[in-house]
Amino acid sequence: MPSMYSFSVPVFQRGLQNLSAYLDRIEAYAAEKDIEPNELIAARLFDDMLPLSGQFQRASDTAKLTISRLAGIDAPRFEDNETTVADLRERLKKTQDFLATVTPEAMEGSAEREVTISPGGNKTVFKGEDYLAKFALPNFFFHITTAHGILRSRGLPVGKMTYLGPFA
Repeated sequence: MPSMYSFSVPVFQRGLQNLSAYLDRIEAYAAEKDIEPNELIAARLFDDMLPLSGQFQRASDTAKLTISRLAGIDAPRFEDNETTVADLRERLKKTQDFLATVTPEAMEGSAEREVTISPGGNKTVFKGEDYLAKFALPNFFFHITTAHGILRSRGLPVGKMTYLGPFA
């Protein structure tokens, strides 16, 4: 039977790898179109939404905070001050490095662990399994999807297979 570990850590690792591949595409597209990559990093779908950098930050936060809550360990803290491709690469690397320290054993019992969060000031209590399935994973993929949408709206040649990433 699949474990909480198998439905979380590898899923987050893959999503973060795909975000890293988007950074490669940003650099290539910016060079081809003779624009500053930072213009894309600051791009938004709508004025009241986070910019691309914010989408990367929230995906990173969701991955590391979900695992820390489920495993009962401390997550690294990041400043949310990334404004360049290099900054975002470093953030993704630090998040991946943290995820690599988590073992399946650290996640044992996490399906039943109580997780309390307060999004928008609204306190919500979940069992670990529900937190992962009904909040954390949808939130993680919301931010990756929004990042994809921002890049697509700016003309980058990204599609469904870019979003899904390599299957190997």
